[in-house]
Amino acid sequence: MTELNFTAVIPLSLYIHLPWCLQKCPYCDFNSHASGDALPFDHYVDALLLDLEWELPRVWGRPVRSIFIGGGTPSLFPAEEIERLLSGIRARLPFGPEPEVTLEANPGAVEQERFAGYRQAGVNRLSIGVQSFDDGRLEAIGRIHDGEDAATAVEMARGAGFENINLDLMFGLPQQSRAEAMGDLQQAVALGVEHLSWYQLTMEPNTPFGHQPPPLPDDEELWEMQLEGQQLLQEEGLEQYEISAYAREQSECRHNLNYWRFGDYLGIGAGAHSKITMAADGAIIRSSRQKSPQRYMDGAGSERLLSERHTVPAHDLPLEFMMNRLRINEPFTVRQFEERTGCSWNRVESTVEKGCREGLLLRTGEQVVATDHGREFLNDLLALFMNIKQDGE
Repeated sequence: MTELNFTAVIPLSLYIHLPWCLQKCPYCDFNSHASGDALPFDHYVDALLLDLEWELPRVWGRPVRSIFIGGGTPSLFPAEEIERLLSGIRARLPFGPEPEVTLEANPGAVEQERFAGYRQAGVNRLSIGVQSFDDGRLEAIGRIHDGEDAATAVEMARGAGFENINLDLMFGLPQQSRAEAMGDLQQAVALGVEHLSWYQLTMEPNTPFGHQPPPLPDDEELWEMQLEGQQLLQEEGLEQYEISAYAREQSECRHNLNYWRFGDYLGIGAGAHSKITMAADGAIIRSSRQKSPQRYMDGAGSERLLSERHTVPAHDLPLEFMMNRLRINEPFTVRQFEERTGCSWNRVESTVEKGCREGLLLRTGEQVVATDHGREFLNDLLALFMNIKQDGE
């Protein structure tokens, strides 16, 4: 079997999972837990810092380019604990220049003073889970806020000094019309946010909606919603740079771009996932933490916090790279493929040529990008890379 050869330092991001919400939404399959009366804020932050210390030998000396604090509802945490967390990270890891630090917030769990505290702690980007501005649609998907709360949250964020705000919005909600979906987008645009994550509601297994799906728009209506929404956002200056991500100029989410460019990320917190390139060992390691917050905290600082760790088989790396990289409307180069996977380009060259012949990919010199047709039929494109084997296998 050919050994992987890594010739460049892979950019590193840090993901932090805070797993509690006020209540669990019926469509959500994330690792989140209803918060109850009290949360162990200080104990959990202690566990996060122990987790980070335990992982330091695997990322030693590598600067963190971005931090994403996700959940759950991270805005349930007091600003003082977020400040203690970020200060503890700075003491243990070097930061790259002007790192992007994102925190997710729920419009039903925010206040002006807390936003100001997050900004002072070093958070410079907010991602607010609006999902819709329509009160009826919000009630149908189990959200705890209303449309006015959503608009107020953006105003409070601006008042606290945030100049980089993302809104999460969904379409294809129960009994939602195309006009209602466009109304949500128009309200989001009117608020002047820099970034939108706009994606279709899906029925995930092992969720209440997965077991008992509500009445949803049909496939034709969903397709029309998507096309009309894409056109609306483009006309308003929000460019689609990924399947469900739209941004004003220079406002793309750097953290998510690192995922999609097949960068490395260290995940700490209950249920968090990591991908770390161990260049000296010629390997890429994936791992995940215990999902139970209590088991995670009990195991912090030791291998007991892990639920799984494995080396990614070399023959899986071309597909893993393409699954991420072809999501964004940006060419990649032959060199970037080799640097991020440690694999030789000749392992995928014939497959890329086949994708070009089928109109799914476009290669210009050393650059490759998915065509519009390829992005529309991304699963067909990715299927081409599913059976690539490592040299010698």
